[in-house]
Amino acid sequence: MIVLLPTPLIDYTHGAREVRATGVTLNDVLHDLDRRYPGIRFRMIDEQGHARVHMKFFVDRELQRDLTANVANAKELLVVAALSGG
Repeated sequence: MIVLLPTPLIDYTHGAREVRATGVTLNDVLHDLDRRYPGIRFRMIDEQGHARVHMKFFVDRELQRDLTANVANAKELLVVAALSGG
């Protein structure tokens, strides 16, 4: 599937905003991304295996909160990083 990444993550992909990854579940896709681009998963997923609060995943334009969701037939994963600060 095509994975569209936000600006804070493109350092891991050498500037590419659009990359490819495979997997049956959303979690599998994120592991595949990490295999290809080491360290990227930790920016999206915390030490307990949960999505970081500022990260959102849209699978074929639908918000997906369940990392075990089947995405095998999906065409696109959009990763969104919320802005924070003060």
